[in-house]
Amino acid sequence: MNIIIRDTYEEMSKYAAEVIASMIREKPDCVLGLATGSTPVGAYRELARMHKEEGLDFSRVRTFNLDEYLGVGLDMTMPYEMDQSYARFMYEEFFKHVNIKKENIFLPDGLAEDPDEFCRAYEEQIKRVGGIDLQLLGIGCDGHWAFNEPGSSLTSRTRVEALTKQTLDDNYESFYRKAGISRDQMPHYAITMGVGTILEARNILMMANGKKKATVIAKALEGPVTSQITASAIQLFGGGITVVLDREAASELKNTEHYMHRENLKNAFQPSE
Repeated sequence: MNIIIRDTYEEMSKYAAEVIASMIREKPDCVLGLATGSTPVGAYRELARMHKEEGLDFSRVRTFNLDEYLGVGLDMTMPYEMDQSYARFMYEEFFKHVNIKKENIFLPDGLAEDPDEFCRAYEEQIKRVGGIDLQLLGIGCDGHWAFNEPGSSLTSRTRVEALTKQTLDDNYESFYRKAGISRDQMPHYAITMGVGTILEARNILMMANGKKKATVIAKALEGPVTSQITASAIQLFGGGITVVLDREAASELKNTEHYMHRENLKNAFQPSE
């Protein structure tokens, strides 16, 4: 597990963006798994800058998003602050700023007439394109990946999941309150990739920032693997793992000095230009 610690959110966002950009340069038609929420916004903005200023090409890239609220869908006729769908978030924060093709964007459909059937089809679509090359992840304050709430099976697949009070509270404060939407009106269910689905990606890039994530990051990376903290499944992952943290998010890790020492050793043995 490659754990990268940077002093600031801006620095960690740039590092994460470079990991994604390297994948695109290496494999222009790569399949990216994408996440929503405030954590990856800085990385998305840096990728958009790379596209505009450095020519980073997204024209062949395909993307699959992790999750979406059930009963919510992209509505471009609504003001941004009123449309709290993750599809709208991705469009506003990332897709409209790069040259990705609409037909290469795959999103969970919160308005699907048969959500269970949609979930099965989403899994099949991921398989059809050859699987996910790099999965971007955040982590919830209770340790969840996507909407895999505490207690979710570590072999779970894409499905409809009931949201916990913790998630509802966090999301209400982050998104719904400012839009003037009452707590009762916000969705209580979501479509989410399963933990097992996530673990089938070839590479994982997980990001976390801020003091409020410090305790759960320590549990996920250094504690026991448990379904109560679904992000702890990262310890079972057999592919390439990069975890990018700012100082505050890394502040409760026991092995911080070792992680930094290992990065310094790796840098020391990089071939010179």
